[in-house]
Amino acid sequence: GVTLPQIKRDWAECRDCALELDGLGFDSAWVCDHVYGIPNPRIPIMEAWSLLTAVGAITEKLELGTLVTPPFFRNPAMFAKQVATIDQIAGGRVIMGLGAGWFQPEFEAYGNPFPPLGARMRGLDEYIQILRSLWQEETTTFDGEHFQVKEALCEPKPPRRIPILVGGTGEKVLMGIVARHADIWNNMAIAQSQLGQKVEALHKRCAEVGRDPAEIRISQQCVVIIEETEEAARASLAKAGKVYGGHMGGNLEEHGIWGTPERVAECIERHRALGCTGFLMEFFGRDTRVPARIFAEQVIPLLGS
Repeated sequence: GVTLPQIKRDWAECRDCALELDGLGFDSAWVCDHVYGIPNPRIPIMEAWSLLTAVGAITEKLELGTLVTPPFFRNPAMFAKQVATIDQIAGGRVIMGLGAGWFQPEFEAYGNPFPPLGARMRGLDEYIQILRSLWQEETTTFDGEHFQVKEALCEPKPPRRIPILVGGTGEKVLMGIVARHADIWNNMAIAQSQLGQKVEALHKRCAEVGRDPAEIRISQQCVVIIEETEEAARASLAKAGKVYGGHMGGNLEEHGIWGTPERVAECIERHRALGCTGFLMEFFGRDTRVPARIFAEQVIPLLGS
C-alpha cells in the first residue's frame, strides 16, 4: 500500500497519483485522518474521508484506507453510514483504519473531546463494536461508557465485510483490542525498529483471547526512499531525516527501507522475516509517482512469494 499526496498538495496531484498506483498494480492507497498538518496547524491538509470518496470513484482496484481514524472525531453511527456509502461507491474496497488518536490540539480546536489515553482506548473498543454491528446486523443498540446507539439502522450495507485495521504500538491494551477485533494490525513508523517485539506482544494477546494470530495481517507503516544509485539514496536519506523528524524518520538509516531497488528489496525481506505481511509506504519525493514506478518495475520482481 502507498500513501496518497494529501499534505500541501492539491486534488489534481492526489488524483494523478491514485490513478498511477491503480495502474501500476499496488494493493491499496492510504491517507492520514488529521484535520491539521502536523505539527503546524497552518499546513494545508485535505480531509481524509472526503478524499477517499473521490479516489474510490475514479479508481478500480485499489483498496482504500486511513492511517488512522480516531473514535472521538465522529459519531460512530453516522460514521458507519458514511463509510458504508463510500464502500458502495468504491465497490467494496474500503479498509477501516482506526486508532486512539494522539494530537490533542486538533481535537480541542474542532470541539471534540480528548480524554486520557485509557478512556480513548475504551472508546476505540466501543467504536469498533458499533461499526461492525451497524455494517452486519439489522439494527444496533449499544449503551457504552462513551457511545450510545438506539435501534440504529444502516442500509445499504457495505458490499463486503469491511476489514478493520487497528494501528498503534501499545503492547497490552492496544494489542488486546487488535486480538479481539482487528483483521490487520499496523505498526507505526516510529516503532519500526521494534517490529519483532511488537509481533511477539500481539501473539501473547491473541493467546489470552484464544485467537489464532495467523488470522491477523501485520503491516508496517514506513517511509520508503528508493533511488537508482547508492549515492542518490544516501542524499535522499539525509533529506528525509530532516523532513520527517522522529515521527516518521526515526532510525531510518538502521531500520528503514531505503537505497537502490536491490537494497530496498533486502530491507523488505528483513521485515517479512519478523512476521510483517504488508507495507503501508510513504514514498519520499515531491512527485511520489516516480519512486512508485521504480518500486513496481524493479523492486516487486525481486521479492519472494
